[in-house]
Amino acid sequence: MKVKLIYSLVCFLFLGNILAQQTPAPKQTQDYSIEGATAHLGNGEVIENSLIMFSNGKIKFVGSAKMKIARMGTVIDAKGKHVYPGFIAANTSLGLAEIDAVRATRDVDEVGTMLPHIRSIIAYNTESKVVETMRPNGVLMAQVAPRGGVISGTSSIVQLDAWNWEDASIKTDDGIHMNWPNAFSRGRWWMGEDPGLKPNKDYQKNIEEFKDFFANAKSYLASNKSTKNLPYESLQGVLNGSQKMFVHVSGKKGITDAVNTCKELGIKNIVIVRGQEAEKVADLLNANNIPVILERAHRLPNGEDTDYDRPYRAAKILADAGILVGLGMEGEMERMSTRNLPFYAGTYAAYGLDKEKAVQLITGNNAKILGIDDKVGTLEVGKDATLFISEGDALDMRTNILNEAFIQGRKISLESHQTKLWKRYSDKYKNQ
Repeated sequence: MKVKLIYSLVCFLFLGNILAQQTPAPKQTQDYSIEGATAHLGNGEVIENSLIMFSNGKIKFVGSAKMKIARMGTVIDAKGKHVYPGFIAANTSLGLAEIDAVRATRDVDEVGTMLPHIRSIIAYNTESKVVETMRPNGVLMAQVAPRGGVISGTSSIVQLDAWNWEDASIKTDDGIHMNWPNAFSRGRWWMGEDPGLKPNKDYQKNIEEFKDFFANAKSYLASNKSTKNLPYESLQGVLNGSQKMFVHVSGKKGITDAVNTCKELGIKNIVIVRGQEAEKVADLLNANNIPVILERAHRLPNGEDTDYDRPYRAAKILADAGILVGLGMEGEMERMSTRNLPFYAGTYAAYGLDKEKAVQLITGNNAKILGIDDKVGTLEVGKDATLFISEGDALDMRTNILNEAFIQGRKISLESHQTKLWKRYSDKYKNQ
């Protein structure tokens, strides 16, 4: 019996070592200088033959390698390569589910409709095998957002090399996510109904329920709070402007109603998520300084008579309208597909958006929208040394081959179970 117990324990520890994510990198103790790369700063600017130096997790110098200045610590020769700020994935449920087919691994949503008190960060799994596959493509940070209900809960922003959610947090409880009701619905063709679009008969009723919930919360927050109501307490941040309200909505009518209703309720910081047809209300969004987090480009057009390439041109259309645009993830396979974030930005570049503006979608713009641009998003002195070196264009899957990556100055592993399998089977065929 004792032998069996010891054998089981050894097997458990061995399997746990195989299945666990790599040990997170230790705090930076060695200075680095990256010399000779083309630096994409994340604000639209590019420095050819650049020099970037960082120490104690912070960027100390960004400029030309031609400058006669002492190099710090280890010098990385990056001639012919490219350096970027770490990419930021907005609006993703990364780390909240591991295996979609196994209910016990899914913490994406909770039972109920009005859940502003649900915190996604508590459920974030730093040991996720899905999370580790983000880093080899340069996705080093993510906004982890809940799904479901009318008010889904709060999101938080994490870096993707950590022991636990406390270590991972860059900004905790940055905003509340709300799913705006659809102004139009399609008939159920399997029930013999017309499958075409028609007005949603419950649309106004759903809006009134949302308004009533906020009205009750305001009354509660103004009272002596003799009985604690956690959902109402959780709305204080969006009402006083310290938290953002991420409204998931598409369509001209839906966006217009969402913005006007939020203003009526005194919600000051609004972000539109998905935002199909947002360009049709560009004046409203610009007047209220409201940014848009787009979906990934690789999807079908929303309307039957919409141009086939409309989803690919969405970022350029909104940018040309003067709207601050970021890029997020939502929909089928969204957690696994988050690793393709730079390639979705690359698709927007292929369909008219300037290449450096496409880089901004997932660096500087996302950082501004999420309120973390004081720390990350661009290669600037004083910001976190969260960046990576790629052999080529990071928005092109053929050339986005990372050599080095750093999070807060820590040199992180670019290995994952996928890279290990790739090497394993590459070796198999090389030896034949």
